[in-house]
Amino acid sequence: MKKILLSLVVASSVIVAEGAFSIGHKNFTFSISQDNDYTVIGGSLNYYVVDGLSTGVSFSTWLGDKPSINQVTVPLTYYVPLESSFRPYVGAFVSRTFMGNDGAIKYEDYTSYGGRVGIAMQISGNSYMSFGWVQETYDNGQESGSRGYPEFGGGISF
Repeated sequence: MKKILLSLVVASSVIVAEGAFSIGHKNFTFSISQDNDYTVIGGSLNYYVVDGLSTGVSFSTWLGDKPSINQVTVPLTYYVPLESSFRPYVGAFVSRTFMGNDGAIKYEDYTSYGGRVGIAMQISGNSYMSFGWVQETYDNGQESGSRGYPEFGGGISF
């Protein structure tokens, strides 16, 4: 495989309501995107370990072509405490990508890591959206490098 497919890694985001950045709060995000021959569907569940700092787990699957691709990501994200409906964030992550077979071709699973920056904003009530940029470094056994891509997410906080 000459090029690793871009993956949409959804940022863990929060709503702007009082206490949403506090320890113990959780959020769920869902994403869908199109990448060449694949439709990428993903979701994440995040938890605030301390005020303003969340961690969690994300899962994405690529549908529509071969090989099958699934990815598990563990993000760590910090939201800057501002008195505004917009919250800048910065984060880091590590991902494990599981590659299926494409007939006679066997692709190797691989690990990647990277960082992200962006902004989260409340839409209404418990719903929110986030927009940002991801920079990821990878080595899949056939090629290695770095790639950047936009990320867009949305979800609910509870």
